[in-house]
Amino acid sequence: MTITEKAARLKGLIEGMEYDVNTKEGKLFAAIIDLLEDLSLSVSDLEDETSALRDYIEEIDADLGDVERDIYETDDECCDDECVELTCPACGKNICIDCDDIEEVDTVECPSCKQLLNVVREDEGDEDKEEPQG
Repeated sequence: MTITEKAARLKGLIEGMEYDVNTKEGKLFAAIIDLLEDLSLSVSDLEDETSALRDYIEEIDADLGDVERDIYETDDECCDDECVELTCPACGKNICIDCDDIEEVDTVECPSCKQLLNVVREDEGDEDKEEPQG
């Protein structure tokens, strides 16, 4: 049962009791019922508006994601603190390798030019760098 339905039910109960609205108590109950009815309608309107705004925000978020991908030319491949970013020496594009996978990866293929790169880790001598494989 919605809040509006509950307010209408209370109004019906008061009317069914044939409460005299000319007495002090009757005037009080009538005023309370009117207030509850107004509040329930306001809450219902706010819920509808909130739902519409939520849908609108989700659309804006999706559109903004498209714009970010277009501007930064990314495919959501990367770019948080949980990846290692390498630059392909052949085409200059950035390649991200998940930090959890970096120890297991010896080579990585550039998604742009398909160049196969060797991944050299710090513990193997040189700092993180990539070398093209021929």
